[in-house]
Amino acid sequence: MKRILFPLFLLFALQQVSAAELTPQKNIAYGTHPRQVLDFYPAKSDKPTPVVFHIHGGGWQSGDKKTNPKQFLDHGISVVSINYRYVKNGVADGISPPVKAPLEDAARALQFVRSKAGEWNLDKQKIGATGGSAGACSSLWLAFHDDMAEPDSDDPIARESTRLYCAAVNGAQVTLDPKPLREWMPNYRYGAHAFGLPGLDAVLEKREEILPWIEEYSPMSHVSKDDPPIFMFYRGEVPVVGSSPKDPTHSGIMGVKLAEKLEEVGVEVDLTHPGIEEPKYKSSTEYLIEHLKN
Repeated sequence: MKRILFPLFLLFALQQVSAAELTPQKNIAYGTHPRQVLDFYPAKSDKPTPVVFHIHGGGWQSGDKKTNPKQFLDHGISVVSINYRYVKNGVADGISPPVKAPLEDAARALQFVRSKAGEWNLDKQKIGATGGSAGACSSLWLAFHDDMAEPDSDDPIARESTRLYCAAVNGAQVTLDPKPLREWMPNYRYGAHAFGLPGLDAVLEKREEILPWIEEYSPMSHVSKDDPPIFMFYRGEVPVVGSSPKDPTHSGIMGVKLAEKLEEVGVEVDLTHPGIEEPKYKSSTEYLIEHLKN
């Protein structure tokens, strides 16, 4: 009798552990600030799973990590969705420029996720970032930036890579530099809060002084031939460089200009926007599933 019950009990225990591993884990701290938390949605798999790394939008001033991971989980892809410090939190913490807070939080959260690869059954090589608007800008910044890992750090999380396998973004801002933005779209107004300034005209006036900040925190400044594949999705009007679109903050004009630069250096890029009749990918979700599962 004992010889039969023990294996059954062991099987039941293993089933319980497996079920627990597939339960979403909410508000996991990756730092000490109340907004430095993330949600983890594990996909069921007997081998390490790819990961979608979701960064919410909201201008780095609002928004939350709430997301629906079902489509990815159904394809065996785990999902992580992060909160991060807003620019106002950066101001309160004395961080200059304030945009350093949300962007470097995204990098730290990515390193934290990689540090959990063994525990969470993740393939740390196959991580694709996604998000909309400011979350898209943050995703591109991670995709293009040189690796921020610190191999000699005493902190094991800091030793993890910040490089991505791919990125698929929606309505992305591709640079914080007002000079090219105003050349592409004369009515562009967004982004001054990233530097703690009252408006884009103020950024233009101080451009030479704060150029190191602009270059460090603009995704496009970091583009190089070794960057991962990129997908960009834009709604709204057909993008016409030099025009004044209704929604310049999320205009496909930025996607057109970034795609030109990526093609120039040889980085794989797919762009979907109004005017493209038969896009290769209809959504960032479709792109991520195809790229992370292959």
